[in-house]
Formats: sequence, C-alpha cells, structure tokens
Amino acid sequence: MADTYETFNEVLVKLYNDIMAIEEKAVITEEFMDISNNDMHIIEAIGMDTPKNMSTIAASLSVTVGTLTIAINNLVKKGYVLRNRSQKDRRVVFISLSEKGIKAYKHHAAFHEEMIRATIKDFSDEEVELVVKALSNLATFFKSKI
Repeated sequence: MADTYETFNEVLVKLYNDIMAIEEKAVITEEFMDISNNDMHIIEAIGMDTPKNMSTIAASLSVTVGTLTIAINNLVKKGYVLRNRSQKDRRVVFISLSEKGIKAYKHHAAFHEEMIRATIKDFSDEEVELVVKALSNLATFFKSKI
C-alpha cells in the first residue's frame, strides 16, 4: 500500500508541474506573447458570459481583490479586459473580456478540451466516472486547505 501512495504522490506532483509547463508553451503563443499563464487563468475566470465584479473573480481564483486589481490593470492596458461601472451603483466595477480577451479565452479553452479528450479517449464511461470522482475528491481536499 505504501508503494501505491508513493507512486500516486509522484504522479500527481509531476503531473501538476508538467501541466503548468506544457500549458504555458501551448497557450502562450506568438499571438499571446504579451500575457502570462496566470493572466490566461484570470481571463478564464472572467469568462465570456455576463460581466463579473472584482470580488467574484477574486474569490474564484482564491486571491485578494488587491492582487487581482494589479493583474486586471495590466490586462486592461494590453487590451484583453474591459472595465465598466455599474449604472445602478457607480462604486461597482464590472469586468468583461474585450474581443482580444475572448480570442485568448477560446484559445485557452481549446487547449483544455484537447487535454481532456486525450486523457479520456480510451476510457469506458465507468472509468471516466471513477476519474471524475477521484479528481473531485482531490479538488475538495484542496478547497478545504484554502
């Protein structure tokens, strides 16, 4: 049993490091050379649906609003993100993606889709369910540590 835990730990740690490195190479292309992998994850958190306020985005990324503000300022300057004040309450600022930001979002989403398809391509439905359950348990563990 100890070998199983060791192997699982090694695979998870290596997988995390590999995903971060490979994702950066795949996602930060010549077109998106002016942003970081972290910026791309902020763009992902903003999403393409309805504009979000800073608190909502910060909470989804588990960062402070102050930390997020610095990143958003840079993304606004680079043309990926738009800021709009609420018509009802001028103190509230809504964040959305510009056309350039939407293009980056779709580029990043395509990488994730390719990664997931490659991961489960030879799995049965039952195996997919088991992997989803295991990863959900892992996500719950990490959320409990925040």
